[in-house]
Amino acid sequence: MDRVPILKLGDVLIVSIQIDLHDQSVLVLQEDLSEKVVETGARGVIIDISAVEIVDSFIGRMLATIAAISRMLDAETIVVGMRPAVAITLVELGLSLGGVRTALNLEKGVALLNQIENSQIVAASQ
Repeated sequence: MDRVPILKLGDVLIVSIQIDLHDQSVLVLQEDLSEKVVETGARGVIIDISAVEIVDSFIGRMLATIAAISRMLDAETIVVGMRPAVAITLVELGLSLGGVRTALNLEKGVALLNQIENSQIVAASQ
């Protein structure tokens, strides 16, 4: 089974999904990513789904679960590169991906992570 690579850039983990996701591959990604967040002390996770053409309800729920797990491990998750057809499918399935932040592309995702971190620093200093 193919594993989704997890790249480290500073204190951000980048996951670029370039394979067809199946239930088992998403479960392996969830476990691998959780371990990597703890191992590296990452403050953010960016999941690039620009190559994903089709999602089902399980994969949609797992994206939300991955984001929730990362938050519990002190890392924000941003999903980037969502195609319009994927967004439409998720909405039609009734999956709003609550708690999952999105950005149009990787650059905007990194900027959003920086914005979140800066606002947390300001809030902590008050």
